[in-house]
Amino acid sequence: MLAELKEALLKEKSELEENLSRIAKPVDDKGDYKTSFEEIGSDREDNTTEVEQYADTLPVEITLEKKLQAVIEALEKMEKGTYGICAECGEEIEIDRLRANPSARRCIKCKNQASA
Repeated sequence: MLAELKEALLKEKSELEENLSRIAKPVDDKGDYKTSFEEIGSDREDNTTEVEQYADTLPVEITLEKKLQAVIEALEKMEKGTYGICAECGEEIEIDRLRANPSARRCIKCKNQASA
């Protein structure tokens, strides 16, 4: 079971890194990236286009980065033997939840309480 979840996490990590590499450059191995954009030119219109590209790319980069960091954290927990334990209540996270979201940090009960 753990091997199956680790494989899913590694696949997701690879896909996230590939997607991030298209719009950003890695800063460290903890999943931090810096949004990159093409330098078009130095006149006012070119600068406006660069800013628009950056503004469009930044939210996507932040979302992918957060997902990547959660995956890295889950893989680290696997190495430490603490994977699958809810960060809120300390109980085991349901296996169905982990299959659906291998990087889940909280059990369904705690997630639902936080959403309410």
